Amino acid sequence: MNALHLAGPAASRAREGLSAVFFGGVVPTSHEEETLAEEIGRSLAQAGYQLLHGGYNGLMEAAARGAGGQGATVTAVTLIGKHDEWGAFNPHTTLSVHLPDPGARLNHYLENTDLIVAMGGGVGTLHELTAALYYATVIRPVPVCVAGPAALRLLAFLREERWLYEAPTRPLGFLATAESADAFRAHLATLDTAPIGGA
Repeated sequence: MNALHLAGPAASRAREGLSAVFFGGVVPTSHEEETLAEEIGRSLAQAGYQLLHGGYNGLMEAAARGAGGQGATVTAVTLIGKHDEWGAFNPHTTLSVHLPDPGARLNHYLENTDLIVAMGGGVGTLHELTAALYYATVIRPVPVCVAGPAALRLLAFLREERWLYEAPTRPLGFLATAESADAFRAHLATLDTAPIGGA
């Protein structure tokens, strides 16, 4: 299958309201990190966002649990050929999107979001975060919030080594950090809540 495949009760519904993408790994570094992911998901739902995530376990599942517990639509975005290998979606997923390759998956995330939240993870999460930073720098300044100690250490390294820096042609006003659930909620309150394409 080489085309977009949607599944779930909301598959035929057009995009409505606000969407947030959550990038996070399958192996949380601590219970506190997992709790923060759940609080982020809950806060997103309370602020009116639906959630897009990888669909599997770990931090993704924690964020989905938080969002789903507040009644938000939780969409899993996966690869057509990998779903059987990667296993069942977490139980908080209400809709799924199956795409042919990692590039299409990333494009789907980036083109269909009003906010990106990234936490710690493996090389897949690193790939997603760096793609989001590049996209927000040169394509569309979608807000990116880096949260939790692991992701904040990575961001500090990227800045220290000048992999990520601000310049007149590369503004970083889209980028924010959140060390805690309270800081994340405070950041959410500052965002423009007009969905992509206007109200």
